[in-house]
Amino acid sequence: MTGLWIVAGVLVVGVIAGMVLRAGNGRIRATGRERGLPESVVSALDPQSAVTLVQISTTFCAPCRQTRALLSSLAEKTEGLRHVDLDVTDRPEVAQALGVLRTPTTLAFTPSGEELLRISGVPSGPAVLDALAGPLSRVS
Repeated sequence: MTGLWIVAGVLVVGVIAGMVLRAGNGRIRATGRERGLPESVVSALDPQSAVTLVQISTTFCAPCRQTRALLSSLAEKTEGLRHVDLDVTDRPEVAQALGVLRTPTTLAFTPSGEELLRISGVPSGPAVLDALAGPLSRVS
């Protein structure tokens, strides 16, 4: 009987953990922070684009590939938007400097390096455009 209670408890904890992770997937958080950025991020920022989306990925991450396809397509179709994918598999210090705990995480930066927002997980294209409507509307 004790074994059944243990199994039931583990299942409940697993379901709750899954729900918490799923709720945070693709969530967009506005940040407005300025911090010292790693050189690989600074060199990725495009002074000609209103917003640069910097995607933090790892080699064996399936959601990273999905995010890369979505954001690349979005950047191609949207004036003033650029997408860069940084693989941090061999450079964990980049993820650590940015405070990234999971992949994919996408950060939106102004040309000056101000972080506008961050997205954990696979985002929704329309939600990204809505969140960046202000900075992208200033594109001439």
